[in-house]
Amino acid sequence: MKRVWTISTLALALAAPVLWAQQKPPAPKSQGETEALRAMFGAQDPDARIKACENLLTKYADTEFKALALYFEATAYEQKNDYEKMVVFAERSVQADPKEYPALLMLAKGIAQRTREFDLDREEKLTKVEKYAKDGMELAKAAPKPNPQLTDQQWDQAKNEYLAQGHEALGYAAMARKNSDVAIAELKQALELAPDPVTMVRLAAAYDQAKKPDDAIPLLEKVMAMPDLHPSIRQFAQAERVRALQLKSAGAPPASATAPPQVEIKKQ
Repeated sequence: MKRVWTISTLALALAAPVLWAQQKPPAPKSQGETEALRAMFGAQDPDARIKACENLLTKYADTEFKALALYFEATAYEQKNDYEKMVVFAERSVQADPKEYPALLMLAKGIAQRTREFDLDREEKLTKVEKYAKDGMELAKAAPKPNPQLTDQQWDQAKNEYLAQGHEALGYAAMARKNSDVAIAELKQALELAPDPVTMVRLAAAYDQAKKPDDAIPLLEKVMAMPDLHPSIRQFAQAERVRALQLKSAGAPPASATAPPQVEIKKQ
């Protein structure tokens, strides 16, 4: 369950020849470039989107849609679970346009998810995560509506999804540093912005890291009670629940006096 693809799908569904509105919107320079853009926007699967993006970037190297095309290619590689290429194309997108906040937030979350406590380059990675996340969130907050066909409600929802990615990334970074209080606060903010079962399980893991299984267990049981939950998320939640129950049986101190208020998970 990847928020970035939800946002991309929303943008693509309502895509117009001019996307990501600016003071001077980008525009195709020829009929051929227009057709290449339509193919990119209309691609129905990751491989087709990669091919369409590469076609645009190869044939129209001076396209004003370069940053967007590189971001779309990064999302396609993310869908294919190809982390290395996702990072390559998201970084190229940011190089093409430092204000391409969807790519910044994709990088923040992707790198944070794969950074571990004992990585030799942990601090270098986490410093990048923090910069990408904070810069991306600031840009997203101030971003204009990218497409006039989006309603205000749809745009608010999309911005909340982007901001949630930033808070998730900061939460994961805090967990890698064993700073569970910061992790809990960041993941709760992510959930308040955009409820998501994966983030709920991550929050439960942060509670377990803080030795607060009494907060983790009900959250995990709430996830496991969700209808149509993806099997991999269910497995993830079950494993974390086992960990929480083991912590509880081992005598982890009660969390009721010190735990942050419970997150209210809204129906999607």
